[in-house]
Amino acid sequence: MEYILRTFDLCKRYKNKLVLNCVNMNIRRGDIYGFVGENGSGKTTVIRLITGLIFPTSGSYELFGVSSVSGDLTKIRRKVGAIVESPSIYLNFTAKENIEFQCDLLGLEKTEDIVKGLLKEVGLGDLYDSPKKAGDFSLGMRQRLGIAMTLVGDPEFLILDEPLNGLDPAGIVEIRELILKLNQEKKITFLISSHLLSELSLVANTYGMISKGHIVKEISVDELSKECRPYVEVTTDDPAKLYYTLKTTYPCEIKALPYGMIIYHDGHLNEILEDILKTGVKIEALKTSNVNIEEYYLSVVGGVRYE
Repeated sequence: MEYILRTFDLCKRYKNKLVLNCVNMNIRRGDIYGFVGENGSGKTTVIRLITGLIFPTSGSYELFGVSSVSGDLTKIRRKVGAIVESPSIYLNFTAKENIEFQCDLLGLEKTEDIVKGLLKEVGLGDLYDSPKKAGDFSLGMRQRLGIAMTLVGDPEFLILDEPLNGLDPAGIVEIRELILKLNQEKKITFLISSHLLSELSLVANTYGMISKGHIVKEISVDELSKECRPYVEVTTDDPAKLYYTLKTTYPCEIKALPYGMIIYHDGHLNEILEDILKTGVKIEALKTSNVNIEEYYLSVVGGVRYE
């Protein structure tokens, strides 16, 4: 299994404050790795370390199998594109001028075909000849232009720090579709940090959950789907009777509540309802739902638990 990024007990301390505490991450080639955490959890600090903007207090990491203590790391970073916090675009430049300037910075060609191709890749092809300055773009257009600029060096690994922040629903959909397109068509591996877990769940195939500077869980989308199970929540006037009656006959997991219970099931809802009615207990309310990614995240970081 080939890893694009691995970190080993990565720590960062500012004076007396430990911001990152032994962070261990594993991102495989082809992953869309959702980096999940509350504000201040350490997501951006990890990204700054990986991109070389700051240095670790202790620990190390590997990019494309090359150690962070190796002299070859600068060369390897040419395979990496990143947007940290916000796109580094020049607001008084047009879309074309921004791309051309990025080509100049990297010492790369900036032919018409190359610049047009990059803008077209992110859905901004019609701006090639436009005099419109980036300062007049919508936030979603700026985000897509920023991604186009990261693509100038033909990277294999893209790091996007909170790319959905502040976007309207249409902008979120555009960025989501662009990420999936680049992953599927250009085989680019992604590290995407976000606290918008419901949106991240539409693109990520692996998650790293960080809280208070520590990775508390790494989980694949398949593993997560097993954790985010469907359930029915029952409210009754006699929860004890219902619980003990079903507990002896029902094969699925049941969680007792003061006002009733939660029954986790595999989708056979009709059978569940029939079993409940057979008990003769008065049912005051029924609610079916699924454990979602937000609930699961809270459960692993020590917040609201669902089991």
